[in-house]
Amino acid sequence: MKINKADLHRLIKNKIEKAGLTEEHATIVSDILTFADARGIHSHGAMRVEYYAERIAKGGITNRPNFSFKQTAPSCGIFEGDNGSGFVAAKLAMDQAIKMAKATGVAVVGVRNMSHSGALAYFVEMAAQQDLVALSVCQSDPMVVPFGGSEAYFGTNPIAFAAPSHDERMITFDMATTVQAWGKILHARSKKETIPASWAVDEAGNPTTDSTKVTALLPIAGPKGYGLMMMVDILAGTLLGLPFGKHVSSMYHDLSQGRELGQLHLVINPAFFTDLATFKENISTMLDELKEIKPSEGFKEVNFPGERGRMREKNYEAEGIELVDDIYDYLVSDVIHFDRYDHKNKFAE
Repeated sequence: MKINKADLHRLIKNKIEKAGLTEEHATIVSDILTFADARGIHSHGAMRVEYYAERIAKGGITNRPNFSFKQTAPSCGIFEGDNGSGFVAAKLAMDQAIKMAKATGVAVVGVRNMSHSGALAYFVEMAAQQDLVALSVCQSDPMVVPFGGSEAYFGTNPIAFAAPSHDERMITFDMATTVQAWGKILHARSKKETIPASWAVDEAGNPTTDSTKVTALLPIAGPKGYGLMMMVDILAGTLLGLPFGKHVSSMYHDLSQGRELGQLHLVINPAFFTDLATFKENISTMLDELKEIKPSEGFKEVNFPGERGRMREKNYEAEGIELVDDIYDYLVSDVIHFDRYDHKNKFAE
């Protein structure tokens, strides 16, 4: 079915607030989940609400966290998340990073002891909207084999980047360091379809096309993706004194416990390195030149990172956001959660 953005936001906020978060925090969570659905990133949108509601209701997310920020140097700081909502902690930490970068030219802010924070694109766009460049990385629980390995060690460990241009366009790059998301494999399972051998491995660590035999995912571009996910884990985990690699807490193992995850925001003020107007004009020129490139066979045009997501958002504004009926039925129900995520394996099974 289809639903307009305002109604979706209201339904998500209502469910998260009933689960136990304050109205202020529930609003922020709903802002970011709705942002994801509006961009077509449905794996990080409304489909996640029931999981968050269950974890909140069971105490695995601190309802009224004792957030704190310590500026450890003119351009560095640590945001303590107290295992509160990762959405809220990441947003407030980015607010601090933006403030510091405007004053000193660059800011590096680590977020410690947080829960899952959703689509990273939201946070880097916060900075780009204020004429800053941003990079954000975060940990996730182990479900990816290292290159050449047969057992999961790192998480999907996403990376996001955003930069402003001279016009309304913005570069936004948000990616996991795996070839494909687990949700795509679940979708293949539900349809009894095979998957490409480059997506995942079986119990023996061998590439598999059988979606029912998948036990772990594969990194993008082999050793390159492996290196990137290790880099993210160090920046968002080890650097902040948090659990790393296979020691990162499971998303579903015990929903009554905090996850103690980490995230790192790096924000750069172009005005401290070059003329800001020229920088933005050059970004716009780059985008124009990319659009002028003749597309290869099978493509209508060359898109720049983030462009298709904004195109989806415009379409959804006119036609409504796509939402699975079961998810809508849950959102409008009086049920907080159906107790179906706690003590499941890394793939929620």
